[in-house]
Amino acid sequence: MCGIAGIWNEGGVVDLALVRAMTAALRHRGPDGRGDWGNATGTVGFGHARLAIIDLSAAGAQPMVADDAGLAITFNGEIYNYQELRERLATNWCFRSETDTEVILAGFHRWGTGVVERLVGMFAFAIWDERSARLFLARDRAGEKPLYYHASSKCFAFASELKALFECPFVDRLLDWPAALTFFQHGYLTGVQTMVQSVRRLLPGRCLEVTRQGMREWRYWVPPELRETTDTDEQLTVELESLLADAVARQMVADVPVGILLSGGVDSSLITALAARQHRARVRTFTITFPENPQLDEARHAQLIAKSFGTSHTELEAQTMGPQLLPQLARQFDEPLGDSSLIPTHLVSMLARQHCTVVLGGDGGDELFGGYHHYSRLLRLEQLAQRVPAFAANGLERVARHALPFGLRGRNYLMSFRQDASSRPQLPARLFDSYTLSRLLGRERVAIALTDETDYGAVFTKAGLLDHEQRRDFENYLPGDILTKVDRASMLTSLEVRAPMLDHRVIEFAFGRVPERLKATMTERKILLKLLARRLLPPAFDLKRKQGFSIPMRQWLQGDWGRVLFDVLAGAPAELFDRRFVASLVAGQRTGHSNGEVIFALGMFELWRREYCVRF
Repeated sequence: MCGIAGIWNEGGVVDLALVRAMTAALRHRGPDGRGDWGNATGTVGFGHARLAIIDLSAAGAQPMVADDAGLAITFNGEIYNYQELRERLATNWCFRSETDTEVILAGFHRWGTGVVERLVGMFAFAIWDERSARLFLARDRAGEKPLYYHASSKCFAFASELKALFECPFVDRLLDWPAALTFFQHGYLTGVQTMVQSVRRLLPGRCLEVTRQGMREWRYWVPPELRETTDTDEQLTVELESLLADAVARQMVADVPVGILLSGGVDSSLITALAARQHRARVRTFTITFPENPQLDEARHAQLIAKSFGTSHTELEAQTMGPQLLPQLARQFDEPLGDSSLIPTHLVSMLARQHCTVVLGGDGGDELFGGYHHYSRLLRLEQLAQRVPAFAANGLERVARHALPFGLRGRNYLMSFRQDASSRPQLPARLFDSYTLSRLLGRERVAIALTDETDYGAVFTKAGLLDHEQRRDFENYLPGDILTKVDRASMLTSLEVRAPMLDHRVIEFAFGRVPERLKATMTERKILLKLLARRLLPPAFDLKRKQGFSIPMRQWLQGDWGRVLFDVLAGAPAELFDRRFVASLVAGQRTGHSNGEVIFALGMFELWRREYCVRF
């Protein structure tokens, strides 16, 4: 994994010292080397921070330039089918390295922008084409690798992380209030917006071409619609096993040590089983434990899998970490993230990096195969909606919203009764609904926000409720929260995390071939994955659990973590948050209300704002 940055200044000369400063801000993403390049006219500059994974020699250094073709590339990611592509391209390209980077360059030379459709992997890259004076950027289908950009009449700049763009004097740090309000609703950002008005993100599965005539963005890949199938459950299970086995085999390839993040859940356990079956050497597995919180501790489940498949297993006790980690994480994440599991994700990344440069994880299984509890909850609410008139359901939601204290157990459940125009149930915002947002920020600010029905991106309205919700999570929650969390937390330690379940062929199988009855029902979840688990995992494995890496938020807020976050919120500008409402959140948490996640989210927002001196 690497960090990339660059500037195109059509009307002037790019200062390579600025490009180097941008690259230096990404040093954690690539500690093995840094490079920069500028074209002959001085209008384009690329930077690269390298984490060497494939071809560790100097031949793999970036930015990579092919002068004879008039091309240059700076690339972040891994292309898992690069060897097959290399064979096809070798007749028209004289390869000078063993890297997947050069395969992209050769592919662009032969297929143009269509190269992205042939790539199997995770990626964000930029190619400068001198002959046609165009800059081409692309991002992988699921959004595993980030890509931000700033566009103005003066210049175009891009980078892997926002902090690199903040090195540019022309990038303003003014808060984007609609984006902030989206964060306060959901704990993460959706769409192209970022927390500052001057920067946008390239969305997953998109390409962006910049020329003298302007910018053109398009979507090169969309998950297929579900079609009817006559395949039996057994046939679908066998096909899933084959697809995952191939994805795991491809992603175990590296010129550096590879391990697995083993949470003890179904997804990571299946990845471990498939890796152990294919890999001759002992597979390394890593997990994080909470010995003082048995309800969150996955150690015994991870140990069962590690023992069953003979892995070399290592554990880290999370209780040794203190809240001094929070400002560091706030800075690393560029934008606030209200997901407290970013802490154990970073801690297990620190542990794994001591032994490996690359690890595999189980990300994507919940969105693709129906693993979240809210899928079953929505299906139950949908059945209830058939018996309860919309006016009654929406009335109950309004009563809960206005009459019950924020954080009171059951409030969100009652608010889930709300129905939209199609009589489909609608879950409330994960953090603050519009009423509590008004109390936090004031009505005038909230008036400029999107409504509770935030634009979640492209979803298929003709689909069933479950399929609709899964696509919405895949388009938004997965890249906005899960993959952002994994990328930033791991790259802070210079660790590359790969996700076999996000191989686009697995994604297309899940959305296009697997019927809803094999994903989730009102009482079960991940039905097809569990059929596969029964084939591959030991009989003693508990298929009903769902935990993953998480922290004991309530307990931690009673100690030093709480004191730090409470002090941060107490010191926030009075013009930002309503202090009485924030004080009521803290008081409610101390008396047993479930306000821990919103306190964490608000604290991370304010820490981030301070770290980057963002104006509002």
